[in-house]
Amino acid sequence: MTARVADRGQAVELFGRPSILPADAIELRLPWPPSVNAIWRNVAIKGKPRTLLSSDGRAYFERAAGEVLGQRAGRRIAGRAAVEIILHAPTRALIDIDNRAKALLDACTKGGLWHDDGQVDVLLVMRGGVVRMGAAIVRAVEIEP
Repeated sequence: MTARVADRGQAVELFGRPSILPADAIELRLPWPPSVNAIWRNVAIKGKPRTLLSSDGRAYFERAAGEVLGQRAGRRIAGRAAVEIILHAPTRALIDIDNRAKALLDACTKGGLWHDDGQVDVLLVMRGGVVRMGAAIVRAVEIEP
């Protein structure tokens, strides 16, 4: 499978970074995601190990999924997808950008952008500039029905 995501429109520049996606891609501005390490908690319940969503994770997903639902304006990706993420950290502290992507993809799933983040075949994660309180720009397009 070859994904030629720029065929349907001209590529755009997003926050000073060139985009690989066409201009008609769905664009979302989401709150700064917590680290994957802060979202999930490993605990023992009756002696059995379990992985649970933390309270911070629940709060983030509730807020971010609401943003996705409102901003996607009824649009939904039914087939295979290409996704571009630009992370605007709240400070200049070093971060692992890949550590934030899963929370954003899960929020898009919970907000109904697609059925499952397993539909994503192309994922580009970029570091943007520092923005007060942080933000994540998620652009997505269907590349194959």
